Amino acid sequence: MSAKTAQQNLDTICEQVYQNHEPYIVNRKNYHNVVILSLDDYNSWTETNYLLSNPYNAEWLLNSLKKARAGEVFEREL
Repeated sequence: MSAKTAQQNLDTICEQVYQNHEPYIVNRKNYHNVVILSLDDYNSWTETNYLLSNPYNAEWLLNSLKKARAGEVFEREL
């Protein structure tokens, strides 16, 4: 969507972005496009990026997901 359209509909766009968890891409004439993203989704993205930035941690997390999907889970009392 164009920057002008985004500006005219900003409140509606922000509400849709928040409710649907889907970002909006705003196309600007100078090609420096931007994304409108909810703060919750941004925080989730940055946390995931941080956790996966360490190769050891990324491997551990991916192996844990594989085990969980294969039903290899157990409960621990904390």
